[in-house]
Amino acid sequence: MMNDSPEKRNEWRAIFYVQARVAILFVPVVLSLLLIGIFAGNERKSVPDAVDPTVTSSVR
Repeated sequence: MMNDSPEKRNEWRAIFYVQARVAILFVPVVLSLLLIGIFAGNERKSVPDAVDPTVTSSVR
C-alpha cells in the first residue's frame, strides 16, 4: 500500500470527492421526502373518522 504512486492516490481522492458531492446533493432530497411522508402519515392518522373537509358545506 505504501508504494502506491501519488497519481493513483490522487485518482482515488478525486473519485471519493465526486461521490461525497453526489451524496451531499442527495441528502436534502431524501430528508425532504422522509419529512413529507411523516407529515402525510400523521395527517391521515390524526383525523381517522372526521368528515371530509371538501364536503363540510353540504353536511349540517
